Formats: sequence, C-alpha cells, structure tokens
Amino acid sequence: MDFSTSSLRFFILVIVAINNVLIASAFTGTYGVNYGRIADNIPSPESVVTLMKAAKIKNTRIYDADHEVLKAFKGSGIEIIIGLGNEFLRDISTSQDRAMDWVKNNVEPFVPGTRIRGIAVGNEVLGGADQELWEVLLPAVKNIHTALDLLHLADDVEVSSPHSAGVFASSFPPSAGAFKETLVPYMKPLLEFFSQIKSPFYINTYPFLAYISDPEHIDINYAIFKKNAGIEDAKTKLHYDNMFEAQIDATYAALEKAGFEKMEVIVSETGWASKGDANEAGATLSNARTYNLNLRKRLLKKKGTPYRPKMVVKAYVFAMFNENLKPGPTSERNFGLFKADGSISYDIGFTGLVPSSATSLFSFKVMAACSTALVLMVLNL
Repeated sequence: MDFSTSSLRFFILVIVAINNVLIASAFTGTYGVNYGRIADNIPSPESVVTLMKAAKIKNTRIYDADHEVLKAFKGSGIEIIIGLGNEFLRDISTSQDRAMDWVKNNVEPFVPGTRIRGIAVGNEVLGGADQELWEVLLPAVKNIHTALDLLHLADDVEVSSPHSAGVFASSFPPSAGAFKETLVPYMKPLLEFFSQIKSPFYINTYPFLAYISDPEHIDINYAIFKKNAGIEDAKTKLHYDNMFEAQIDATYAALEKAGFEKMEVIVSETGWASKGDANEAGATLSNARTYNLNLRKRLLKKKGTPYRPKMVVKAYVFAMFNENLKPGPTSERNFGLFKADGSISYDIGFTGLVPSSATSLFSFKVMAACSTALVLMVLNL
C-alpha cells in the first residue's frame, strides 16, 4: 500500500493523539490525595507511586520534603505539594539564608523531574495553640517565596499555608462565614501576600468532624452526600444539599468579608474515618465509602459551589493510607483509602496494588505498545 508523506504524518499524529487522550483522561484537575506516612507498615514510596498511577491519582500532598519520596516520584507525572513543618517556621522566619538553604536542599535538586508544584508552609498554624507561630508564619512564607524567586522557581512552585476550621468565628449558615477577630491581624496580611503572588486559600474541611461533634442535630445524609432535605441560607436564598459545599462557601464568605472575594478556595484535606471510638458517631466503613465515593463523583463533575458556581471545586482527600502510628482517637488511624498492604479499604473505583493494579498497568502498557508498533509498521511500509 502506498502512503503519501502527508497521509503518513496524519496517521502518526492520530496515534500520538490517542495516546495523549488516554493519559489526559486520567487527570481531572480536581482530585488529589494526601500521602501521610505516620506509620511503620505502609508500602515503600516506589510502590505508592505505582499505586497512585494505577488508581489514576495525579495530585498528592506530603507533610514534609522527604528525599526518598521525592526521588520515587521522579518521572511519575504526579504533581506534588511538599510541606515545611511547623517546627521549622521560627528559624525560617528569621533568616533568608535558612529559607534559601531549605529550598536548595528540598526543592531545587528534584525539579523538574519530580513535579513539585507547591510548598505548604506550616499546617493549621493560625488558630492553633502555639500563638508564637501566628506571628512567624507570614515572615516564613515570604522568605520561602523569595528563595524560590531568586532561584527562578516561583513561577512553577506555589507557596501556601493550609488552615483548619479553627480560623472561623462562624460558618453556619454559609453566608455567616467569618474569621475570628483575634486572627484578623495575622490573617489579613497573609491574605494580602497570597493575593499578590496569586496563591489560593487552602482549607481543611471535614464534615466528619462537624457530624461527630453534634450527631443529634446534623443529618448524616447531609454530611455524606446522600439524599436529604438540605438547608437554605436565608440571606443568599441558596440551597445546600451537602455540608462539604456549605463549608467551602462559608470560607468564600469569610474571604469576602476580609476583602478577598476573588481568592480561590482549595480543600487541602477532607475525608471520613472508617473506624472510630464509641463516642465517634458515624465512623463506619459504610459511611467512609459513601462519603469518599460521592465526593469523588462530585469532584469529577468539575463544578463550582452554590455561592461560587464558576469556581471549580478542587480537593485533596485525607488520606492515602490508614496510619497506625498516629496519636489520638481511633478515627485518626482509619482515614485511609487504602490499607497498609496496598489493598483498598473499600471500593470507590480505585484498584489496589495486588492484583487489580497489575492488570490495569499491564493493559495500559499493552495499549501503548500496540500504538507504537502501528507507527513502526507504517514507517516501514
């Protein structure tokens, strides 16, 4: 069979496009998972990369900058946010040199092979018990950003700082969302800087925690995305049929009151425990599966919230694994989508390390190999 040069090029482009579609379809831009490692029995970082790729997880956050983890993610295509722990904030805040050293040691050697897309400076600092950290958070954030800028990495590596619900004076109804007055002197300058560098506002949002704090007055179905009467915000006249969106809109309302109505909100943590203590109502395998399955479906729709319909909701689920060394109530050790051996905790459409992930990865490799073979056959015609 004779092929013209233009026909041959077109055919090759089609094959390449098919492969690109296969890869791109696995990434929605809205779903990520937190990869916590407070455990002594979870898979190696290399195995975790395999697991994430099999489960088509394209975004992850870690709570430190562990070099073995960063090496394992090299070439994976998975985008990662690394963490600068609260224990480093004082030193980083007082010395630009220390900030530069941290970035040179934990970011620069790994990019671009490892797709480090952000640095979370501190975690749940404002509103936390250590008030000294409230004062050093912004200087630490600025010093890390300056270091990135001087190394020409600031355009690729975002600087942020995730917050807990402890920053709010009120969050119900959503339109009543407002930051605590005691935090405003620290929050507002932080928001001003994030606005300047175009960083979003990261919030850890847990309907699970809200529900277990008041199970007698909160409908479990409202908390886990099941059919329910929902609530109406009297001020905005907006209807909410799930707590997750209501909590996000409370965050938008608080930002608006602070003068930052255009800032994007991203959920840095959300999840549901599959097991808990006697006083942790709703911490069951069934509820965890329902919440995470419905959350995933909701995020895949790439839709906004009732108050911000054009701002597509993005979230990182907590967590990748059940972490057996985490302190606190039983629920803290049972948020994982996967068990320590890499098998799924419950079925929400993911595949575990064995045996389903092997089948999934094998199928993809076979398809890619077939596409390559087709190209080679055409070139030899």
